Amino acid sequence: MVIPSLQQDLMLPSFEYLQATNQWYRLFSVALTHAGLLHLGFNMYALMVLGNPLEAAFGKNKFLIVFFTSLLTGSLTSAYFASMYGASVGASGAIFGLFGAMVIVGKKIGADIRSIVVIIGINFFIGFAMGGVDWRAHLGGLVGGLVAAQLVMQRR
Repeated sequence: MVIPSLQQDLMLPSFEYLQATNQWYRLFSVALTHAGLLHLGFNMYALMVLGNPLEAAFGKNKFLIVFFTSLLTGSLTSAYFASMYGASVGASGAIFGLFGAMVIVGKKIGADIRSIVVIIGINFFIGFAMGGVDWRAHLGGLVGGLVAAQLVMQRR
């Protein structure tokens, strides 16, 4: 956004493009690019609201494992199902992974997780209703976060 050419170099293209150019770093660098200040602001706010309690629950290292696993699975899902000329931006896959981790932690401590599930559903609905939102990254990140959090919780 501030430097358009840099955003172009960091955004997530299709899987075919990644294979052809060998630019696998984009699976992670996509989290550094956003489609405007509102997109960045929502992701930063969600990271603060979800990340602080999850880091307290898991510890820094395990939290980072959950975050980066969610980012990777969200990015891989997005790139795999993208059209040849498609591209994606943002850290939303990782954020949805943190939502998934909250579900796992909530179940573990016996909390009522319905509100978290409703928030996940509302965010998916908004993504479909607005258009231009990469729901594949959201879904991949959510699944990655659920699995990573489950594994991290077992290793406590």
